[in-house]
Parts: sequence; C-alpha cells; structure tokens
Amino acid sequence: MSDDLSDDALRKILASMKVVAVVGVSANQVRPSYYVARYLGLRGMRVIPVNPGLAGQMLLGETVVASLKDCPPEVDTVDVFRRSEHVPAIVDEALAHLPNLRTIWLQIGVTSEHANQAAAARGLNFVQNRCPKIEYQRLFGELRMGGFNTGVISSKL
Repeated sequence: MSDDLSDDALRKILASMKVVAVVGVSANQVRPSYYVARYLGLRGMRVIPVNPGLAGQMLLGETVVASLKDCPPEVDTVDVFRRSEHVPAIVDEALAHLPNLRTIWLQIGVTSEHANQAAAARGLNFVQNRCPKIEYQRLFGELRMGGFNTGVISSKL
C-alpha cells in the first residue's frame, strides 16, 4: 500500500493500531512528533517513544528507547518522524526486530520507495506522506470542532 490509499483502507489501518513506536519523537511539546505521539496515546494506543538522544528518560508515560531493536515485540506500527534519507535503515531495523509489525507509517513530507517495496514484500500496510493524527481526526469526525467539513456524519438524530 502507498500514499494513494482509500479512506476505508486508512480507517482500517488506524483502527488496528494498538502499539506504536514513534521514531524521532521530541520531548518538546510544540514539536509535531510530540503532539502526534500524545494524541495517539489519548486515543488508547500505547506509544513507545524512540529517540537515542532521550533514551532512558520518561516521555508520555513510557521509557524512551534508543532504537527499534529496543522496542517491545508487541509494536505493530512504526511511525517515522525522520528525513526520507534515514527511512531505509529505520525500516530495515523494524523488519528485523519487530515480529508483530503490521504497518509502516511515514509522516508528512517523508517518502521512501525502499520502505514501500520492503513493506509490500512482507505484506505490511504502508502509508507515506501522511499524518496519523490528521487522518484519524478526518476519518473519525474529530475535525468538525475546528470548522472543517470532513464529510463524516458524527451525530445521530
């Protein structure tokens, strides 16, 4: 799968995400990686923060790990906040160390043909150049509070 996913496919991926490793997460609360990780946690997902510069510290209720090989095996999604040129090594590490991986998600502005091919070869979901927070809000009707018409009917009469 790629960045041309249908809304139904994205909705299924988002609904299946339970344990998300956020690679490149920041402790700075105004950085997108922090508030996306926080948002996913608020939606009931366990968020494993991955940042070698913060390893050992507590962030969002979890101990920050240095790399994906340090993550618990139950991680099913890797969300990448790193530049595109770093993605192939990150994905290779995820594939080697995360036995329950189902989804590789690359943030807005991050793309990788290597990651797309590696995910396809393993039968994994692959999303690139999108944000799970934005997609979750759009597809599950939460953007309406910001004045956006998402086309999702969220109330019943």
